[in-house]
Amino acid sequence: MESIHYVGLDVHKKTIAYCIKTVAGKTVQHGTVRSERQALRQWQSEIPGPWMGAMEATLFTGWIYDFLKPYAVELKVAHPEMLKAITAAKKKNDRDDAEKLADLLRVNLLPECNMMSEELRELRRILRYRNMVVRTSVKMKNKISGLLMEVGAPYEKRRLHSRSYFNQLLEKVEDVPDSVKELLKLSRSNLELFEAIQKRLIKTLRQETQIKERVECLMSIDGVGEITALTWVLEIGDPARFNNSRQAISYCGLCSAQKESAGKDHRGPISKKRNKHLQTILVEAAKLAPYWNPHLAAVREKELSQGNRNRATLAVARKLVEYMLAVDRRGTPFVSEEPPQVV
Repeated sequence: MESIHYVGLDVHKKTIAYCIKTVAGKTVQHGTVRSERQALRQWQSEIPGPWMGAMEATLFTGWIYDFLKPYAVELKVAHPEMLKAITAAKKKNDRDDAEKLADLLRVNLLPECNMMSEELRELRRILRYRNMVVRTSVKMKNKISGLLMEVGAPYEKRRLHSRSYFNQLLEKVEDVPDSVKELLKLSRSNLELFEAIQKRLIKTLRQETQIKERVECLMSIDGVGEITALTWVLEIGDPARFNNSRQAISYCGLCSAQKESAGKDHRGPISKKRNKHLQTILVEAAKLAPYWNPHLAAVREKELSQGNRNRATLAVARKLVEYMLAVDRRGTPFVSEEPPQVV
């Protein structure tokens, strides 16, 4: 039986540094290969025997992982933050990074991160693009308001972004330069374009059968809307990868950073090492969900009785994570009970 080889890949935009080692730690080959499918296909065919690979998670990792996975016995992706703590060294270059990845893989110490299926990552890319479009459309709305305020034009804030009211406003407004009117029309056309794009993207996600059932189960929780459910499904992936709700809460960035030494425990603000997309959506949902969900309203009122509004929002977000994780694992709709009494 051929002995397996361990391959470390230091991935960059145009090139990939690689190091191939035997199980005994002897370097068989090292060098660089172009980050192109044809070059990678030729490179992997020259590896002397079956191989396992490891690479760090970067912007370019996804397509390389999908391309090389069928050729490898096993292919893993290393967590970049945890990798820094293990491989910190005075000397750092691409060759050394590839060698360290091969060594960590060889001795089974690679801090592996979760890689979702290619299909789910495609859908997640669509959702994140939709979120970017929504942020841009909000900037357009703010720009329209700003232009009107710059020239002293009065307007009704609640009706400003209605198409009929906006057209009437442009006809009736006085002493406004023509250049500002042109900018307002341009901003309005961009806003309508962005809104149409985001609706089209959501429609695409809504029709995906592989996530439709999970999304519907999550939406059975009062206060969880379609965007919150889609974000959970496409950012979490497989809910079974979390052993308990505390791990899921930590992944969502809803707990504080901890520094403990010599028996002294210091808690800082909420950790920056999190999934920022989930954190943003859950915090926004936590501000509105108590209006529809009496259980979450009770959690919010209990925290507000202690006088901290931000802490109340985080408590509601954590409870949302517990509900969503339980429903997603079980695969059945949420069953509501009588809300607890606030004391």
